[in-house]
Amino acid sequence: MKRILSIDFTRGLVMILMVLDHVRDFMHIDSVIHNPTDLSTTTIGVFLTRIVTYICAPVFVFLAGSSAYLSLQNSSDKKKAAKFLFKRGLWLILLEFTIINFGIWFDFGFHLYLFQVIAAIGLGFIVLSFLFRFPTKMIGGLGLLIIFTHNLISLIPLAEGSALKSILAPLFSTTAIPIFDKTTLVIGYPPIPWIGILLAGFGLGMLFNRPQNERKSIFLKIGLISATLFFVLRFFNLYGDPTPWSLQKSASFTVLSFINVTKYPPSLLYCCATLGLMFVLLSFAERFENKLTQFVSTYGKTPMFFYLIHWYIVHPLLFVILFIQGFSWNEMDFASGTFGRPKGVTSGIELWMVYLIWIAVVLLLYYPCKRFGEYKAHHKSLWVRYI
Repeated sequence: MKRILSIDFTRGLVMILMVLDHVRDFMHIDSVIHNPTDLSTTTIGVFLTRIVTYICAPVFVFLAGSSAYLSLQNSSDKKKAAKFLFKRGLWLILLEFTIINFGIWFDFGFHLYLFQVIAAIGLGFIVLSFLFRFPTKMIGGLGLLIIFTHNLISLIPLAEGSALKSILAPLFSTTAIPIFDKTTLVIGYPPIPWIGILLAGFGLGMLFNRPQNERKSIFLKIGLISATLFFVLRFFNLYGDPTPWSLQKSASFTVLSFINVTKYPPSLLYCCATLGLMFVLLSFAERFENKLTQFVSTYGKTPMFFYLIHWYIVHPLLFVILFIQGFSWNEMDFASGTFGRPKGVTSGIELWMVYLIWIAVVLLLYYPCKRFGEYKAHHKSLWVRYI
């Protein structure tokens, strides 16, 4: 499959932003005690640092679907292609619950299993492997239907503790499920809404087959339509997000309330805002090719490689900071979801330092990604396809 610059650039950009979010989450002084989007406790700087990274997961998931379409569109053996999607999906879920979860928590006891973006993509590929025989437009239409209607599930009155609620909750909303006495599975990325994004990405992957001038115009139009839909629905608090915006203590915080849409699970308005911006970025990338787009695209060409190794750079850097601040290994808490940060005491760094470390980590990852991208381009072995 010939690489498409706009995909690599857009995916690379959101991967870079993702590192900012994870550095903030691991290291910021308030990250383990305050929600960065809670308007009663946050600051404008912390809020914007978090909200700008909201684009990362939906773009990653959507373009995973589009890339699957582009990779398999000419497959003559549908059964073989479906088998590959199924096996890749299982592989991604395995990675999530082993290498990635350990990189997040550094907990040898695995007290907390987190089902997040990679597992959601993996499950999406498994679902797609069964839908692959159907027309692409039908698959894309199903994805859009899920995106536009899944918020209706919250309007269905279900009795607390009912069997139906127990079944639907992990599929549509964030849920904590006890597995053993000291082990919990947290569904951070409810499968159905995220599968909808992946299926929509697969269906709209056809757009990348259009001539470049045509598709950059189409991408811009979709982006503007999405933005318009977001502003209309959000302004009137009509539909599409469980948390309406409201007047706040200042004009700036009122603006923050307006853009503070729901990521867990991804609401319709969240999808309109983030995927709309994605289409604008795709249109931009189709128009320009320069050193900046080439630099950013280096990360976008190796997204899984980038994703896996960044945990094992960012998290050890947290330990370095904790040691510098005088904490010992015995004081670190790995079983309660604080990434090892000691509970009940102040630790971490200020926001300006978060940005410095973010830039350093991104630059540190450039040459490994560049080298792996070159290796990947010249080696078509199975393990390379899976990474």
